[in-house]
Amino acid sequence: MKKITKLGIIATAFVCVVGIGTHTQTMAAEEATIENGVCIGNVNVGGMTENQAISAIEEYVDGLMDTTFTLKGETGSMQMTAEDMGVTADADTAVQEAMAVGHAGSLINRYKTLQDLKKKKLVLDMHLSVNKQATAQKIYENADDLAVGAIDNGLKRVNGKFEFVKGKEGVEVDVVNSVYAINDFLAQGWDGSNNEIDLVTKTVEPRGDEKELAEITDLIGSYTTNFGSSSAGRAKNVITGVSKVDGTIIYPGEEFDLAKTVSPFTQENGYELAGAYQNGTVVESFGGGICQVATTLYNAVIRAELEITMRFNHSMLVHYVEPSMDAAIAGNYKDLKFKNNLDAPVYIEGYCSGGVIHFYVYGKETRPSNREISFESETVSKTDPKVQFTMDSSRAAGSVAVTQSGQSGCIAQLWKIVKVDGKQQSRDLFNKSNYQATPKMITIGTKDATSESLSALKAAIATGDEAKVRSAAAGLKTNAAQKAQEQKEDEKKEDTDKKEDTDKNDTDKKEDSSKKDENSKKEDSKTDDTKKQDTKKQDTKKDTTPAKDTSTKKTQPSKESE
Repeated sequence: MKKITKLGIIATAFVCVVGIGTHTQTMAAEEATIENGVCIGNVNVGGMTENQAISAIEEYVDGLMDTTFTLKGETGSMQMTAEDMGVTADADTAVQEAMAVGHAGSLINRYKTLQDLKKKKLVLDMHLSVNKQATAQKIYENADDLAVGAIDNGLKRVNGKFEFVKGKEGVEVDVVNSVYAINDFLAQGWDGSNNEIDLVTKTVEPRGDEKELAEITDLIGSYTTNFGSSSAGRAKNVITGVSKVDGTIIYPGEEFDLAKTVSPFTQENGYELAGAYQNGTVVESFGGGICQVATTLYNAVIRAELEITMRFNHSMLVHYVEPSMDAAIAGNYKDLKFKNNLDAPVYIEGYCSGGVIHFYVYGKETRPSNREISFESETVSKTDPKVQFTMDSSRAAGSVAVTQSGQSGCIAQLWKIVKVDGKQQSRDLFNKSNYQATPKMITIGTKDATSESLSALKAAIATGDEAKVRSAAAGLKTNAAQKAQEQKEDEKKEDTDKKEDTDKNDTDKKEDSSKKDENSKKEDSKTDDTKKQDTKKQDTKKDTTPAKDTSTKKTQPSKESE
């Protein structure tokens, strides 16, 4: 009975599988669909055709682009969206895997798979991945903020001797392995519920062991410049800049970037406003004076014969070194860079004392003691400064003010001279520099100037002759003075005329008043005569009128007529 049962079950299963196979063939004749219960990642593709499933996955991935991932480093984290990382899905591969579910393998396996799908969904990998180059670039840009920088072993000078200073390990982001970690995170069934990813980090050992740094024993280059006449702001900038270079160790093959070391030029970083060159003029700028730091360091470095990889001269001549011996820093286009081309590290000491900048370069001296180097400045050509004139209507007419002193320009070059036992062995051109002339700027006041004098001034300016311009300015001043005097006299005359008119008006008023008084008196006299005549008439009338009996009547007021 058991054997029959088993055979019956197998036979039944076989029939079912055959039936499934027949069903599959029938479906293939139409359009195949993915079995119900199959998901690709978070997308339910059951019952979909191949094209429908691909479209559904692509739509899902498009909706992921705004998803933000938090990438955690040692000291902080950064955020990147799926779009930033260039997240994509291999939809074709994922859909082919889904189409094969229940349709591939042995009949028994197909049957078993279909039965399992009735009980539980089958989730397949969507094959998500990132654009490795774009992701790596973004992480690299933020790596410094996510790391703990190593503190290199160093040196400090105490009483003229070097003392070893032990550094400290650091931790930094392993960019390459972090990209693969992000890719694996997405590929291993990410469902969107957790968007935090730990970046891969690595330990960074401090550079320079005690033995290596012990090779720094000799002074191989030095230079000084004077900044004693600088303003308080400029002096502070010089001292601040030198302090940021002091103690620098440069290892063999390493390049030093001065602008990166001393910047940013802000008040928060210890700098103040001071004079700086800009477009041929002197302007106030934070960090003004830092170029003298660059110049002094440049001269110390070339005497140590380190390799200069970037150097620019100033646009105009400076007062603290000879032409072609300067080095300028400006924005992100002028910088001083040099490389340690020696076999041992070098140490830079810098300090300010008594208005003097001191830079010393220490290393391991390998040059012969009988070899001597020096540098010589040569002016090839010279350009005289021009004079620029400006008219200012807010200043007194004819006033002359020199708002900027002129300075000559030149083309200069620097020669490197090598002597052995006092005899010149070589004389090589080291650099060539072009300095523009600084114009002398003169401002002439033109307030209340006449059109004639202005025309004369403009004509003088057109000649470019300072003497003629000053002469025209003097005429401008004279004309203005004459005009002012005439105006004063006119005002005085006007005041006199006004006074005369006032006096005349007063006299006329008195005459009119006198006439009015006389007329008034005449009228009053006439009135009195008339009154007298009327009184006489009344008296006469009273005399000719019969008397009335008033003994029994009250007395009534008198009336002129009844």
